This record gives sequence, structure tokens and C-alpha cells, in this order.
Amino acid sequence: MPQIVSQRAIGFLLAAIALSPLSCGGGPTLQPPPAKGWNLVWSDEFNGADGSAPDSSKWTYDTGGKGWGNRELECYTNRLQNAQIEGGNLVITAQKENITCSDGVANNYTSARLKTQGLFSQAYGRFEARIKIPAGQGMWPAFWMLGNDISTVGWPKCGEIDIMENIGKEPGTVHGSLHGPSTTGPTSDTSDPFSLPAGQKFADDFHLYAVEWEPGVVRFYVDANLYATVTQSQWPAGGAWVFDHPFFIILNVAVGGNWPGSPDNTTVFPQQMLVDYVRAVLKRFFPIDFL
Repeated sequence: MPQIVSQRAIGFLLAAIALSPLSCGGGPTLQPPPAKGWNLVWSDEFNGADGSAPDSSKWTYDTGGKGWGNRELECYTNRLQNAQIEGGNLVITAQKENITCSDGVANNYTSARLKTQGLFSQAYGRFEARIKIPAGQGMWPAFWMLGNDISTVGWPKCGEIDIMENIGKEPGTVHGSLHGPSTTGPTSDTSDPFSLPAGQKFADDFHLYAVEWEPGVVRFYVDANLYATVTQSQWPAGGAWVFDHPFFIILNVAVGGNWPGSPDNTTVFPQQMLVDYVRAVLKRFFPIDFL
């Protein structure tokens, strides 16, 4: 069942955030509480011991090497080699190695795909993560969400919100996207890019990736930049707006696939995605029943 948080628990969480040192890249440092008007509902600051597994009360794994609908080349595992806590960050590591996946598929790469499915989901609010992405041809890091009804209605009817995706051949650009069902094609979609100034690369530093999501509207941010707003009234003809129910969070690094293409002789392995924190907050005027 999705995690339900009481107003009293939210108050305790806010107090803890205001008083506790939280990780920020290079080491513990004080992080401010959510902005006025927002309540912290759920977070992972990844402050566990170095070499430990991600918190199993917050994260579970997708595993296997079936290509994930995109002809990806990696085998997702739940091994520490592919996902562990280090230096106050979640570190997802993509490696080049020969492996037979848990579903019997033989692959040449491994990585990890963590999700909060069955542990936490929420409709509406601000979802944000501070991330340093990997680099290289064929790399495909992402911070995204799927509707928590995926097991009953399937994809794309469940809806998909891509808060951040990057493909290695575009080192200075990330994308924010929405995907849903359509009566005129396989999916209805919107996608918007955000680019750094010429010569800058997202893999060189941490950046804050976020969406602010309300009934009928989703706004996309990189750092302090609002770069795209998608409303229900703008949704493509023939498509269904399926973004008014709880979604769960996913963090992963894919290798290869239809969009990024395969790694080549310029791609260096291992590659790592570092996640300083993930947070979900809710505007105070939303009733707690939305959680």
C-alpha cells in the first residue's frame, strides 16, 4: 500500500529537516526546510554508511535484461556493485561486464533501476532530486515517475512523468516529458528540452531537477529555471490526460536503447549517477487524502 503520512508526522519531518545536517555533494551540510507553503512528505537524503544498500523501506528494484521496451542493453540488478550509498549520495553504477540476468537474458552491461512502487506514491506536489549524471555515448540516466496503477492498467494508460532524462550524445541538454495513452496512435506525448550555455555539460556538476504538479498542469524545472509548463488544455488531440492520480518515483541509468544509441569506443566504463537527495513536498492547501 502507498505510504500515508499524517499531518503530525509531517510536522516532525519538517522539524527534523530544519535541525539536522543533510548531505550536499561533498559532505554533510545544513539544507533548508521546504519553502514557505510546502510540507515535506517524503525524502531520502542517502546518509547511510558507505557501502550500504539503499534503504529498503523506501526503495525496491526492477531487475532483468529484457530491453524494457526500448531495446536497452543493460541488465538491471539489485547488487551493491550497481547501487550503494557512498559519501552521502546514492551511487548508481553502470558497468561493462558479461552477465546472465535474473530473467535469463545474457547482457554485456549492468546497472540499477530503483523505485518506490508499493512503498510511496503521491498525487500532486513538488518532486525534486539533486543529481550528478554520468557521461558518454549510449548513457541514459533518468529521474521519473509512473502511475501507481500500472500493474492493473499497464503502460501508457498509467501515465509517465519524466522529470529528467539525458542521453550521452547531448551532454548539455536534459528533457522533461509526459506520456499517456492515445486513440490516434500508440501514445500521446509532450517533451521539452533544457540546455546549458554552450560548452557546459550536466555531468560536470550536480543540478536540481524538479516538477511542480497540480491538477491539470505540470511544470518542469532545472535548478531555478522554469523551462516548460504543460496543461491539460494543451494535451494532444486524441490523448487522455492521465496525470490526476498517485505516481511512484524511479531512478535509473540505462545503457543503450533506441533513443541514445549504443555505447561506442569513446564510452568509458564504469559510469556513475550520484543522487544527493530525493524529496516530495505538498502544498499545504492540498488535503492529506491526495497522498
